[in-house]
Amino acid sequence: MINFHDQRIRAWLYQGAAVTLILLIGWSMFSTASGNLARQNIATGFSFLWQQAGFVISEIPISYEPTDSVLLALTVGLLNTVKVSLLAAFFGTVIGVLVGIARLSPNPLLGRLALLYVEMLRNVPLLLYLFLWYTLIIVVLPPVQKAITLLPGFYLSNSGLALPAVTFTQGGSLLAMTVVIGIAAALILRQALLARRLATGKASHSGLIVLAALILPSLLLLVSGQVSTLIDVPAAGRFRITGGAQIKPEFVALLFGLSLSVSANVAEIVRAGIQAVGSGQWEAASALGLTRQRTMRLVVLPQALRLIIPPLTNTYLTVFKNSSLAIAIGYPDLVMVSNTVMNKTGQAIETIAIFMGVYLAISIAVSLLMNWYNAQVALRTR
Repeated sequence: MINFHDQRIRAWLYQGAAVTLILLIGWSMFSTASGNLARQNIATGFSFLWQQAGFVISEIPISYEPTDSVLLALTVGLLNTVKVSLLAAFFGTVIGVLVGIARLSPNPLLGRLALLYVEMLRNVPLLLYLFLWYTLIIVVLPPVQKAITLLPGFYLSNSGLALPAVTFTQGGSLLAMTVVIGIAAALILRQALLARRLATGKASHSGLIVLAALILPSLLLLVSGQVSTLIDVPAAGRFRITGGAQIKPEFVALLFGLSLSVSANVAEIVRAGIQAVGSGQWEAASALGLTRQRTMRLVVLPQALRLIIPPLTNTYLTVFKNSSLAIAIGYPDLVMVSNTVMNKTGQAIETIAIFMGVYLAISIAVSLLMNWYNAQVALRTR
């Protein structure tokens, strides 16, 4: 007989009732939607993913034609989203760390300029900045007919930046594998040299050794002649620039907007993390004769990192979610491609479910990666 006076049993019953209620609500919504779609003769299911896409995507990181499947079109949109989000997170972090340190500078002018930078970016909606950068690119830069020649083969216009493209005709996959091996070797060697330095207390040229391990395998492969490349130089025509790599203004505007928005948030996180480190650390480092720059790099920032990582995770998650604003300026990210698919196939529920699931998977992956890194830098007590 069930003892309802037992708190653990009641807790399980409450949780079971809550899960059952959620499942019933979900089943009711699914049944209602399926019935409404059937009455309107609207197809359901995910078989449309293997249909011909039938539309052009302006920016394609992989080979794609309108005759390819809808699934490949969505993959192109996903890769565009990941590409711009990762670049924005990287540049935003670099700029944000510099601005966050500048906010604490003893130079009053530098500190006030950093404060102005942060306040302007944090208190204006990101969408307005996207429109601003995109409008500036279109209005300020000349048309294609009067494109600016930065260098031979480099053309800048309101259609974007055209520059020579390098394609691998032989050994491209082998070079990529070699780069991965070099990165793995450099990481392993760095850990081994660091452990040796901590054990012996002797300084070594670890930076040069790690750098050599990183680039030497790829350099040897290139020298061996097993990798051949083809350089495609753009050519300026009467109405457009053909050939080479084309960096579209939509991509540049989105990258600028996301990077600067991220940098403002990162700057405040870094500033708070540094200020959380006790002033005694600065005084002890000064007593040892360390300069302010070396104290910041070797003493304060490593301790502040433990406080910076958790809020930084949320900032990186926001980058991927804010990239969906790309549809406002015409950048073909996952949401824009999904909207095109919805208009073409009429299967809105399935398409929305797909890109919601994709954003959920990306967010979970970023959270797991940042949590793992946070565990690596956490202070361990023996």
